[in-house]
Amino acid sequence: MEIHKILLAVVLSLAVLVAWNILFPPAPPPDRPVEEREVERPRVVEEEIRPEAFDPDRIMPHDALDFVPVEGRQIRVDTPLYQATFNSAGGVLEHFVLKQFKQTIDPEAPEIDLVTPRSLVRGPMGLTWNQIPTWIEGEWTLENEEDILLEPGQEKTLVFTGLIGHMQIIREMTFLADTYMIEESIEIINTADTQTAGEIGKIMASPTFSDDRLNPTRVGYFDQEGLSHERERHLRDGLRVENQLQWAGIVDHYFMLTIVPHSPDMNLRAGYENELFQISLNKNMFFEPGSSQNLDQLYYLGPKDRNYLQGAPNSLEKSIYYGWFNFLAQPLMHVLKFFYQYVANYGVAILLLTLVIKIIFWPLSHKSYKSMNQMKKLQPMMTKIREKYKDDRKKMNEEIMRMYKTYKVNPLGGCLPILVQIPVFIALYQGLLGSVELRHAPFISHIPFTDIVWLADLSARDPFFITPLLMGATMFLQQRMAPAPGDPMQAKLMQFLPLVFIFIFITFPAGLVLYWLANNVLSIGQQWYMLRSADLPLQKAEERAEQKAEQKENQNASPKNDAGDASRQQEKRPEPKKPGTARKRKKKK
Repeated sequence: MEIHKILLAVVLSLAVLVAWNILFPPAPPPDRPVEEREVERPRVVEEEIRPEAFDPDRIMPHDALDFVPVEGRQIRVDTPLYQATFNSAGGVLEHFVLKQFKQTIDPEAPEIDLVTPRSLVRGPMGLTWNQIPTWIEGEWTLENEEDILLEPGQEKTLVFTGLIGHMQIIREMTFLADTYMIEESIEIINTADTQTAGEIGKIMASPTFSDDRLNPTRVGYFDQEGLSHERERHLRDGLRVENQLQWAGIVDHYFMLTIVPHSPDMNLRAGYENELFQISLNKNMFFEPGSSQNLDQLYYLGPKDRNYLQGAPNSLEKSIYYGWFNFLAQPLMHVLKFFYQYVANYGVAILLLTLVIKIIFWPLSHKSYKSMNQMKKLQPMMTKIREKYKDDRKKMNEEIMRMYKTYKVNPLGGCLPILVQIPVFIALYQGLLGSVELRHAPFISHIPFTDIVWLADLSARDPFFITPLLMGATMFLQQRMAPAPGDPMQAKLMQFLPLVFIFIFITFPAGLVLYWLANNVLSIGQQWYMLRSADLPLQKAEERAEQKAEQKENQNASPKNDAGDASRQQEKRPEPKKPGTARKRKKKK
């Protein structure tokens, strides 16, 4: 198998993974079969109680309870993080406005309200008794007369008292200024003179948080088998879970409305109807005459921010889940936040994180580029072999493998390092896609020297598609630097890959595109360095060869020149005198 086929398969696989993640977002651990989740435990208590126990004629008079119902009115709880509006009739939540999160990047945009008027149809944070909505059928009063304003570090409590049939319900909600958690203690009192059994239920309801296809709203819950998510198509027929439930809520990538019970023996009912998500946590209870029981839980309504979820009970922090490679995405997001502490810009933090990843994988990339460079040098030989044995594919493959063995080249050497890095790339992709920290986080808020808004929201697409086009250009440049495939069909497919990635990434959040663009630029720099490092020894060898050739030519030419000079000197020189001539002349004298 040739390196180009492997590289093509790797890149296409990565493209398929990214596209699949868009069309079918990865679910957490596999869901259990519906049949198992819908099995209910025997209700022995209900079978033991006779219908006469609910006879309305045996209800204790209201006067004995010293209970005076009042007409429902709004009461507000204002903290530095949110403003919540409750109705005194049953403690139903009418609004929950997050002060630190706006609907758009416009400074004048309204703040996000997690509870809309459509939610009120199901009474979010309301209680049911035997599936009867107490905020409609019951009578309620409220101890607090004024709105609550909390300063940092403060906490205050609202007390709702209600009566439905012969059951008295006292709800105490405690609000803390520095968290999105609301603690609640419910006391249920049987005012009848007979035994009573019933089911208490706590409601949470919300429509879809946003229409972003990359950020779907869904029901999430955590039980003894771990985290599970259910989208609307799985909820139309209803869902029931009875398996040591830890928490349940309506969630997306950024926000959630959750109920965290203290009692593990509660069951979950969830559904989707009329474009509205609803969950209900229920528990069967049995009361002796005049007895009471307490039921405690907390609510978390707000962003999926680890700073506020740390230390929450019942593994609520595990609601931050990044998909298949969550175990890799979690530490990567920690490093991203670490950089943000110093640069105060998530775009710059993404660039630094990309650089760190590239440094970590430098040895593997070095090996990959080295193998690609070796394959590039063998490309002419491979072309000759293909032409020679084009009619005998078996012989052609044998000759190619023999060539690899002769020159000690591993055709997979350039692909294996890339395969190792793919999980990290996907993990970072999922982490950046699902982090509330990147929502409305700016990188370069305006095009330089203009007032045109550009990358002012890393969770939204590039409004001018500049970064996706640059990313495609860098991919094309990388291809030009790599050895060309021997197969013309493969070469054409590789040329189209940048266009495919531009099409996929053009609507991606800018933070994701920024990461891929930065990674491509660093890869180009590393590839150029590797190619230059590989060519330098060859250039030096060629220079040395040229120098030796020049020296040899000079040496070959020097004897002729010396002979010519010697002959000219001999012409000028007088002839040498013969020995003894001078003595003969002296004797004659």
